[in-house]
Amino acid sequence: MTFDLVAQDPQTKARAGVVHTAHGSIQTPIFMPVGTAGSVKAVHQRELKEDIKAQIILGNTYHLYLRPGLDVLRQAGGLHKFNGWDRPILTDSGGYQVYSLSKTRKIKEEGVKFRSHIDGSEHLFSPEGVMDIQRVIGADIIMAFDECTPWPCEYSYASRSLDMTHRWLQRCIARFDSTEGLYGYQQTLFPIVQGSTFKDLRVRSAEFIAAQGREGNAIGGLSVGEPAELMYEMTEIVCDILPQDKPRYLMGVGTPANILENIALGVDMFDCVLPTRNARNGMLFTTQGIINIKNKKWADDFSPVDAELGGYASTFYSKAYLRHLFQASEYLAGMIASVHNLTFYLWLVGEARQQILAGTFREWKERMVKQVMVRL
Repeated sequence: MTFDLVAQDPQTKARAGVVHTAHGSIQTPIFMPVGTAGSVKAVHQRELKEDIKAQIILGNTYHLYLRPGLDVLRQAGGLHKFNGWDRPILTDSGGYQVYSLSKTRKIKEEGVKFRSHIDGSEHLFSPEGVMDIQRVIGADIIMAFDECTPWPCEYSYASRSLDMTHRWLQRCIARFDSTEGLYGYQQTLFPIVQGSTFKDLRVRSAEFIAAQGREGNAIGGLSVGEPAELMYEMTEIVCDILPQDKPRYLMGVGTPANILENIALGVDMFDCVLPTRNARNGMLFTTQGIINIKNKKWADDFSPVDAELGGYASTFYSKAYLRHLFQASEYLAGMIASVHNLTFYLWLVGEARQQILAGTFREWKERMVKQVMVRL
């Protein structure tokens, strides 16, 4: 994997670049739709390409390991062949499940012992094992195994966790560098900066991660409940340390406003379940603001969901019809809303890129942050 830094906004730290992978190039800044189990919920691959214009999607190591399992993925020739997505894929290492499944796991130096949320069976995820699993999945970009600490947490816990995450990273690198991809193309390993919301820990972690010299770097442990101002503060600290010539990925973030503010701080890559999860509950992100499509006010509004956005789902269906589908509990409601929200997210980062290239990002960002937060 290589990264070309194409432009830097003159008034902020926002960047435009291109990430080159074995399955194609990615124009940054970019939002990556989350396909936890190898599928972006309620969205066809054709829609991801043609309507949403997704350039890269995510899979999750923990969930794919459990279902469909490594044997099936290996026989299929990796996740790209299994799900038919021929563009880049990134896989999370399962480190987030260390945080989200805290009631069913035990953390030791060796790794993390999980109880499956499916059948209660016990599994050990070690740094070496996670590298091997992601080799079988075959993602273009794979993540190091880390602990995502909760917020708030004690300084002493965050410090001990950070030291272990760094030790785990060294084991990940050793295993990754001593193995080869299984399907005839190169994969790339991203380390993850941790340290909760403690400035000195974030500095220590960012310096350690930068020293590893990998092709890209990630920022984890944010968007776990902390105030947005703390997220931005930690992100800025880390981005000022991580190499300028490598892509920066802020994991699990976030709202449209979060994305715009973090682009301004120097982040290149984002993912979040928010657009599809909220879509299934009737919340739509539009170029004019946020809509709860279930509200009665939309019952006789026959205008398109978002005429300015473009895209089939956003312009073909009316607000009234989409509200009707939700009221009738039709599956199509979540499908239309999911395609629309992802179309909006990809439009947002694409427009941000154009503003960076034009040198007009700051003014546009400040206007757009206010606009996307309006409740219609």
